[in-house]
Amino acid sequence: MTASPIHPLLIELGTEELPVKALPGLAQSLFDGVLAALDKRGVAVERGDAKPLYSPRRLAVLLPGVATEQPEQTSEVLGPYLNIALDADGQPTKALQGFAAKAGVAWTQLQKTSDAKGERFVHRATTPGARTLDLLQAVLDEAMAGMPIPKPMRWGAHAYGFARPLHWLVALLGDDVANVETLGIRAGRETRGHRFHHDGNVTIARPLDYVETLRGAQVLVDPDERRARIIEEVETAARVLNGNARVDADNLAQVNCLNEWPVAVTCAFERDFLQVPQEALVATMETNQKFFPVLDAGGTLTEHFIGIANIESKDASEIRKGYERVIRPRFADAKFFFDEDLKQGLDAMGDGLKTVTYQAKLGSVADKVARVAALAEAIASQVGVEPALARRAAELAKNDLQSRMVNEFPELQGIAGRYYAQRAGEPSEVSLAIDEAYQPRFAGDDIALSGTGKVLAIAERLDTLAGGFAAGLKPTGNKDPFALRRNALGLARTIIESGFDLNLVSLLQAQIDRVEDSMFEVGERIKREAAKKAPGPVLTGSARGKLVPDLRYQEIYDFILDRLRGYYSDKGVPTSHFNAVAELKPKSLYDFDRRIDAIGTFAQLPEAAALAAANKRIGNILKKVEGEIPNIEDHTLLSEPAELALAEAVEAVYGETGHALAHGDYVDALAHLARLRPQVDAFFDNVMVNVEDAAIRNNRLALLKRLADRLGSVAAIEHLST
Repeated sequence: MTASPIHPLLIELGTEELPVKALPGLAQSLFDGVLAALDKRGVAVERGDAKPLYSPRRLAVLLPGVATEQPEQTSEVLGPYLNIALDADGQPTKALQGFAAKAGVAWTQLQKTSDAKGERFVHRATTPGARTLDLLQAVLDEAMAGMPIPKPMRWGAHAYGFARPLHWLVALLGDDVANVETLGIRAGRETRGHRFHHDGNVTIARPLDYVETLRGAQVLVDPDERRARIIEEVETAARVLNGNARVDADNLAQVNCLNEWPVAVTCAFERDFLQVPQEALVATMETNQKFFPVLDAGGTLTEHFIGIANIESKDASEIRKGYERVIRPRFADAKFFFDEDLKQGLDAMGDGLKTVTYQAKLGSVADKVARVAALAEAIASQVGVEPALARRAAELAKNDLQSRMVNEFPELQGIAGRYYAQRAGEPSEVSLAIDEAYQPRFAGDDIALSGTGKVLAIAERLDTLAGGFAAGLKPTGNKDPFALRRNALGLARTIIESGFDLNLVSLLQAQIDRVEDSMFEVGERIKREAAKKAPGPVLTGSARGKLVPDLRYQEIYDFILDRLRGYYSDKGVPTSHFNAVAELKPKSLYDFDRRIDAIGTFAQLPEAAALAAANKRIGNILKKVEGEIPNIEDHTLLSEPAELALAEAVEAVYGETGHALAHGDYVDALAHLARLRPQVDAFFDNVMVNVEDAAIRNNRLALLKRLADRLGSVAAIEHLST
């Protein structure tokens, strides 16, 4: 069979300006949909380095090689079995005649096949494949139907809709225009260039000319080329200003979807605005206006910024004036908010937290602050941080939620508080901790750097978890309104990466008590307020325990470990290693991390697999034992050379590993345990455990139990056994 010729395929949807945030996803969906529809029909595709192409006014699929027709189509339809198809004389029955008639052939042209039930007739047919040009209508229809358009726009008197009105359609397979139509537009080879520089039809002679032809019409349809052009324009402009452009990835992605022919325009604002926290100015420039701030060599914001115009203007100064004009009012608002907040002061802002509900059962934000302050002070004393500074930072950490600045720029929580604390003369440790308490703010972000910041970050997340579980807010499915999953991971990361050897279990127990006390007080407060509104007998003396659920630390601890599972997986730690440590449920997450490292080292030793298998075997033996096993073996009952040798080795290893285990030197402890392999192997090769003599049997079980206890002292190493 001769292979079908290969030709490039181009499909372009020309629209009005598409939604910025949806544009990459729409392009990817169209690209994937076309490939899937072609594959479904058996049309061969040579993708090469093909990728979605798009600009604000177009979505395109350009494939370098697509077969011009399907391969031959084969079909097989099973018919009746011979005992039903033929009569006693070997002539066709009505069943066979009907089957042959349906297939459109004489019954003698049918073939036979066999299965478990016997021999039967079958009709096999081969038909030529359809031309790809004839299939493209169905391909386009399927690709369009699969595109994620939550709010389709309708235009004219049409019943159909799309992300934005469609104005032109290009569909070419090689030199041929495909006879396809969508949304009322019939395909041709005419596209359009830049809206201002080349606002007319542009003819695409061949699909592979597409990118270059549009470049000539001042449209960069390749998003990677356009992105590189933006970066080059911005960085060049910043160098002229003796600065460095801040190119945020999200901002760059959006600017890339706003332009077809990006050109940098350098701008400036009044230096007085630099008195405002630079994070607020940067947020305004990037989030609201899609500009690129310019920083000095030290990373401090300058009065310059760079805008990207979708046009090469004959008078760039007019564009510059427009950009500077739109940013000035927002900067003026930010300065006003900042100045007014400074007049009020960070301390005074805290008064309003009493009237802000954190959660109905957990009380106000002020109630949460009180719990966190007590916890932060307790944690600080355990990790060498000044408790008074930790408490002070916790007491101020939420005050900026009442500021005008944070009300306008919610993403500045903590950051604004840091500035206000600095202006109020608070210690630098306190000011920095107010900001760092929010770290890590997102996946991949660093944890807090300062000791006080780490303590506050831990205390804040511990209280959020204890409160969330106490209030019945444990995440289910995609619902996690208090971001408990993110808080659990942030808590674990901060403890582990800070090297704080904290007893998480005792901290959880203590904070659960604080939360339950707080919930009781909230309930009493609600009763008093209700009594004021409706005078009558006041109920007192309610049982505290009835106001809160039966919350145990173990549920929260397990929830945190579940977050750690993904954390270690991302670091390349095998699941078996994680499970081995998790089974022991270490009270300290820092200790958990050290055990993970140690088990990773142990797993590389040649003795590891055999000892893991042996420990698994020991566990299975001990599980079947009925009754109590002695805690230590009786040496007078040891008789076999192998069990004597093992008992001696176990006794020695207890002495050798005791100090290492007490000081968390798990690598050294496991290295000593690895040396037990010869004695363990010899024991199982030469000694029977379950002998008839009960005293000897129990003595050997005691030896194995003691061995298993020490083998599992760092981790449940049987998980390493495959």
